[in-house]
Amino acid sequence: MASENIRPENREERVARLRQTDRTPVLIVGGGINGISTFRELALQGIPVVLVEKGDWCQAASGALSRMIHGGLRYLETGEFALVKESVQERDRLLKNAPHYVAPLRTTVPVDSWAGGVINAGKRFLRLSEKPGRRGALVIKTGLTLYDTWSRRYGNMPRHQLHNQQQTRQRWPGLADWVKCSAAYYDAWIAAPERLGFELIDDTERANPTALALNYVSVESGDGEILTLRDAISGEEFSLKAHVVVNATGAWIDRLNGRLSPRRPEHQLIGGTKGSHLILKSPELLKMLDGEMIYYENQEGRVCIMFPWFGNVLVGSTDIRVDDPDNVVCEAEEQRYILESLKFVFPHLTLSDEDVLYTFCGVRPLPASEAASNGKISRNHSLALLPPTAERDFTTLCLVGGKWTTFRKFGEQAADRVLKLLGRSRKVSTTDLPIGGGRNFPSAARKPEWIKTLSHEYSFSPTRVEQLVSRYGTRAQPMMRFMRSQPDRALHANPDWSQNELRYLIRHEQVQLLEDLLVRRTPLAIGGLLTPLLIDEIAGLLADELGWPAERRQQHMTETLSRLASQHGLGRLSPVAVNKESRHVSQSESKTQPPV
Repeated sequence: MASENIRPENREERVARLRQTDRTPVLIVGGGINGISTFRELALQGIPVVLVEKGDWCQAASGALSRMIHGGLRYLETGEFALVKESVQERDRLLKNAPHYVAPLRTTVPVDSWAGGVINAGKRFLRLSEKPGRRGALVIKTGLTLYDTWSRRYGNMPRHQLHNQQQTRQRWPGLADWVKCSAAYYDAWIAAPERLGFELIDDTERANPTALALNYVSVESGDGEILTLRDAISGEEFSLKAHVVVNATGAWIDRLNGRLSPRRPEHQLIGGTKGSHLILKSPELLKMLDGEMIYYENQEGRVCIMFPWFGNVLVGSTDIRVDDPDNVVCEAEEQRYILESLKFVFPHLTLSDEDVLYTFCGVRPLPASEAASNGKISRNHSLALLPPTAERDFTTLCLVGGKWTTFRKFGEQAADRVLKLLGRSRKVSTTDLPIGGGRNFPSAARKPEWIKTLSHEYSFSPTRVEQLVSRYGTRAQPMMRFMRSQPDRALHANPDWSQNELRYLIRHEQVQLLEDLLVRRTPLAIGGLLTPLLIDEIAGLLADELGWPAERRQQHMTETLSRLASQHGLGRLSPVAVNKESRHVSQSESKTQPPV
């Protein structure tokens, strides 16, 4: 891995590299987790690959996951054993390779009977029925036994347990009366998926300086030979030839294929479904969960989840067919559906729309399917190869489907297919390769002493070091060096964050828009921490770093507030509220801003 001390390229330098590149062996289009993984796999084999994303990294479906890293327990009843086995293996690899963000999560499954659901499960397994149905303890135990077998082979997760009604009530007194028993097992959760995606890119470019990843660059068109790319920031267009184009655009795969050559492809590859989630402010529910996840079936037998999320509760999800992946949002009906599903499990909870801090959703890039039930569409991944034709000189490889948990394996498979097309062979395996801030991350036993050492070395309090390490893993070390290189101040609106901490993210992590910082490089938005003053303060920092005039800053902040309201239910953060609170603070600027 290249030295951390290498100065990162700014956007102008990156764009200049793209401008000077008229031909590349591989162009990857789509900066979600699967496109990023394929970029990593190819670049580590020495391929000068180019990756472009029309928005920000992990902006769409890859930033709208349930925040779970799991084996896919429910896929067993549809016979997708290979997918579950692969998922369990990749889950355990992520626990080892990204321990700064991925951690075990104890999970409880409430069950309404011991023997129920056997016949329905058999029908679903034999493809004789697609109707959702409730699953009894015996059906769930059968699946968890297989889960345990693979977990023990590839990792060291504790085995599952079945609890009778008395044991279940003792642990979960608030569960609905229909719950007769429960099962408990372990999966995992991910604290910062968007950050992990960026760290994969950063690791890759350090290891192979000939590789180039650029966000906010789209593929506009193709004439069968030359592709036209456009920089969304400057509006500049570029011409590029590629031997292989990897289409990793997820729900937009069919649209991109239609732009890559004069004749549209005949076959539809994608039939996506929308999944929405809520972040709830519910101290009562948070206390009941006590660090665990509830993995439950709602009234219809559809699987839902809820688990603690940085002082709040994450709840989801829906599964709705969509034809247009652009501008999908969590609709009011979905919000009601999720809240009703939650009350089906904990009927005594009092929840309303006012308890919803944040909403998010994305379109799962599932394969086109005629299945009557969305839950029966395979979550497995596949590769669709479109060879050159008389109208198109290059090969297109489409990445269809996939789960967040299996991104490494899917990227490996896609890269191996591309390497074969290029006549190249694999040199490096990513099986046991640490990711970003997970590199040299200490064990739980060693962590307190490590925190003490960092506190002494960088002159930060142990509490502040712990805070930064929890956000960035071992990547906190170069950040702390930067933060100490010049005077720093805590933010007025949230003293848990400092100016230099955000400056470091802006300069080193390809931040171009305010949302990049608020939604993806930090947990400020999803954590329910945004206030009008905080947004205004961070907008000022970003404007200073990117050299924006006052008019550009104000326009961008207004656009950002509008998108946060429409896409994440943050209507309370209106431009009027921001301006009002900013004026109030400016009148009391005599207060001393606390140092870090």
